[in-house]
Amino acid sequence: MKLVTFRTDAHDRAGVLAGDAVIDLAHAFAWLEHRQGRRCDAAHVAQRYGKGVLGFIEHAGEARPAADAIVHAWEHKELPALFDGRVLAQALRDVTLGAPLPRPPSMRDGYAFRQHVEMARRNRGLDMIPEFDQFPVFYFTNHGGVVGPGDVHVRPAHTERLDFELEAAVVVGREGRDLSAAQADELIFGMTIMNDWSARALQMEEMKLSLGPAKGKDFATSLGPALVTLDELESHATRTDRGRVWNLEMRASVNGVALSRGNVKDMTWTFAQILERASYGVTLLPGDVVGSGTCGTGCLLELNGSKITKDLWLRPGDHVALEIDGLGRLENRVVLSE
Repeated sequence: MKLVTFRTDAHDRAGVLAGDAVIDLAHAFAWLEHRQGRRCDAAHVAQRYGKGVLGFIEHAGEARPAADAIVHAWEHKELPALFDGRVLAQALRDVTLGAPLPRPPSMRDGYAFRQHVEMARRNRGLDMIPEFDQFPVFYFTNHGGVVGPGDVHVRPAHTERLDFELEAAVVVGREGRDLSAAQADELIFGMTIMNDWSARALQMEEMKLSLGPAKGKDFATSLGPALVTLDELESHATRTDRGRVWNLEMRASVNGVALSRGNVKDMTWTFAQILERASYGVTLLPGDVVGSGTCGTGCLLELNGSKITKDLWLRPGDHVALEIDGLGRLENRVVLSE
């Protein structure tokens, strides 16, 4: 199942992709409740199935089977166009997609691809850091700075060596604390594409103080276009004692020029291991987002340092497209906000 947040007017709404259509989940849940002889007012629907995609995750025990029934009805032409005057499904081309989780409870980003870490350090004249192999590291980024497909607004200082980062991210499906990797794997609700936008000039200045990235990262993180549930990705997964490993090709282009290529399976640390580390003494919550970190060749900082590109950085008007097999294509345009 592919869950989205979409907009047709002034309000964000949760939906599920069905072919070339988007089904409005709140309206469709109301139709299903009425069909089954239960209350179908908005308050009851929200209480039973939650509000938005985050509410869907929190109420997945009820919401997922109901959504499956709704998609089945749509596929068999049993879902009406309208219910109680409300549109149940619209053409995907007629809506605007936002981030599937516009405001996740928290957002962590990992550093799990050895190739990226080795190359980034080598380009700075540094040896590979041995601690990389001792535990998976991550940092907290701004969960209030999430954006979806479309325009990404930046300020002038961000355009000093502005960079994209090609990543996958998982979303936690239920609470968990002090987990083993095996337990952590079962907490994952779904996966999406993540672009960890980076203002490298700001980042390099502030990281001299050894507190990690802050203003170099907090202005925007793109997620989308959809949150894909794990059952859709199972054929790409291999179960290991470190948790699931997903064979999903990753690609990035700027203004139509292919620049980056990787694979989620090349993560040195699995998502399960990152979640095991993250949950130590901490309760993970439904909707928490955890990024993989940049794949090898997955950013301009690495490409420039490796002489694959020559002093190439993003500028206002540039179009960045990230693709991951099974997860779709996340497209953004850089827009300067004076």
